[in-house]
Amino acid sequence: MVKLRLTRMGAKKAPFYRIVAMDSRKARDGQYIEQIGYYNPVSEPKQIVIDADKARAWLLKGAQPTETVMGILISQGIVEKK
Repeated sequence: MVKLRLTRMGAKKAPFYRIVAMDSRKARDGQYIEQIGYYNPVSEPKQIVIDADKARAWLLKGAQPTETVMGILISQGIVEKK
């Protein structure tokens, strides 16, 4: 099963996350299929960049977003809140 989830990047105490499509059985920071954006919670204001077309394409293919990624997608207006 493919999931849309965050993979951690960045230095110690300065996290930076990529939003990626990856197999749910892989490790958090393991090999991913495709990067669809990134999220930087440390910067002020928080930086969120997502390729909306790629995100929608993965959702149409049946990819399941994690709770955190779903919140980001809703906040960016890519997915409507249910």
